[in-house]
Amino acid sequence: MQLEYLDMVLSETQRLYPFGGRLERLCKKDVEINGVTIPKGTLVMIPPYTLHRDPEYWPEPEEFRPERFSKENKDKIDPYTYLPFGAGPRNCLGMRFALVTMKVAIAILMQHFSFKVCDETPVRRLDPVEVYHWLCN
Repeated sequence: MQLEYLDMVLSETQRLYPFGGRLERLCKKDVEINGVTIPKGTLVMIPPYTLHRDPEYWPEPEEFRPERFSKENKDKIDPYTYLPFGAGPRNCLGMRFALVTMKVAIAILMQHFSFKVCDETPVRRLDPVEVYHWLCN
């Protein structure tokens, strides 16, 4: 709980590279959103990868900026624009366990190893379309 920056780094990492390729929900009643009617019984797909990189919600969305999730900024984030574990009553049951496991693993690695980029380290930016097709197929 005291590793606030680690929490910010994990949140930003999950924003850029969410675990699930898509969330699916069944519409329980007819609803109109921005002039589009979604009839009851329609399967709605929500792509977190695309949502997490929307410049309307995330300034400079391709940049890795853990400060987005600082105590000062966290309250400014619309909870339904950040969905690494889903949201609402159907969010991931193992969310807390997954977060604790990741934090412990990183802490153990940091205690035993030093990490740095060398000149031979390849830097590759992922193509969002390539990742989307990989996740959905």
